Amino acid sequence: MKNLIAIAIVFGIVLSFGFYPIDGYERTRIERLLDIKNTLDKGEKYTRIPAGAFGKMEDIKLNLPDIASKNIDTLLKENDAFSKKMNRLFPGSGYSATVLDMTDPENLKYAAYRENVGYQPGSVGKIAVLNALFAELAKIYPDEFEARIALLCNKRVRSGIWGTGDHHTIPVYNSEKKSLVKRQVVASDEFTLFEWLDHMVSVSNNGAASVVYREAMLMAAFGLDYSRLSNEEAETYFKDTPRDTLTLLANKVVNDPLREIGITEDDWRLGGVFTNGPSKYVGRMGGSIGTPKGLMKYMVQLEQGKVVDSASSLEMKRLLYSTDRRIRYARSPRLDSARVYFKSGSFYSCDKSKSTPCGEYAGNRFNYMNSVITVEHPGGKKYIVCLMTNVLSKNSAGAHMYLASEIDKIITEE
Repeated sequence: MKNLIAIAIVFGIVLSFGFYPIDGYERTRIERLLDIKNTLDKGEKYTRIPAGAFGKMEDIKLNLPDIASKNIDTLLKENDAFSKKMNRLFPGSGYSATVLDMTDPENLKYAAYRENVGYQPGSVGKIAVLNALFAELAKIYPDEFEARIALLCNKRVRSGIWGTGDHHTIPVYNSEKKSLVKRQVVASDEFTLFEWLDHMVSVSNNGAASVVYREAMLMAAFGLDYSRLSNEEAETYFKDTPRDTLTLLANKVVNDPLREIGITEDDWRLGGVFTNGPSKYVGRMGGSIGTPKGLMKYMVQLEQGKVVDSASSLEMKRLLYSTDRRIRYARSPRLDSARVYFKSGSFYSCDKSKSTPCGEYAGNRFNYMNSVITVEHPGGKKYIVCLMTNVLSKNSAGAHMYLASEIDKIITEE
């Protein structure tokens, strides 16, 4: 058994829907994809998604493998002229952003606006959980990527208390009735690892994130024996292992892979799981923070193929591909024809003693809204944006969409 050390990650409220290429069922066995596939196979139009969301597996490639040898800190140097254009868009306090035009890998253009200001990352932090699982898979099967994919397709795990308590629904497809229903996770739910990953990223289900987090911890603890681990044995492990040992393991599993690619604790860290049920086993540690610079470091290295390894980077990028309803930043009509790889997150709180307004996604105590996106226009511009905001008493979804249009206009019209 591997050394037991550390985790944590924040709960967040987020919306972002429908990922993985629509022709990916044969590779992943994610049953949700059959709903789209069957509609298209019948010759019917699938109107829920824009043109850019119909990309296929073969369309999704890494954009920066030719400069994989270049260090991230040397790549993220501000281009003064580009930065000046971008920085005019942001209204001031409450906004932070990084933008990278990577259309020409040999001539990157980077802009930064309050890039090192820390925000509660909300569900954008689920990208770190995605990363943690792929990092542990690489340790179990260091030279066999297809064995990792096979495990994701075939290993079924039960929700238990880890996956319950989130009001966000998940899509559950009935292959016999060829029908899709959306409902909350229940303790008896069993899905494959790939499907739990999809639930975590596609509908940003907090319970799914906690289940994926749990499985990354179990991989770290059991190594090669993980593939044969039963649900009952996993449950026994958490019951019999001291809580402080599990908390340390959780913190290490999710944060160490970020440190290994040069993302510091102040750049991006996670402090606890996403649901309350597992708190009997795993505590919180160190708090959670994210910066536009830290998130950009991750997204650029993903495009270089340096996050875990090249094959893992590509697979994670596929999981981030938006193939369903686009929201917030990604909803800009200027992006309709583009492929987008997107994660959005929010986290807000109301203080009733204050006279200022407060509501859903419009907290008056704090009101974090974050968008991380890679945009690929067909045959054209390619860029990454990491936008983080904390604007009190206002739902910033509209502002994010406006900024998406303006940033796209500057990049595509250059």
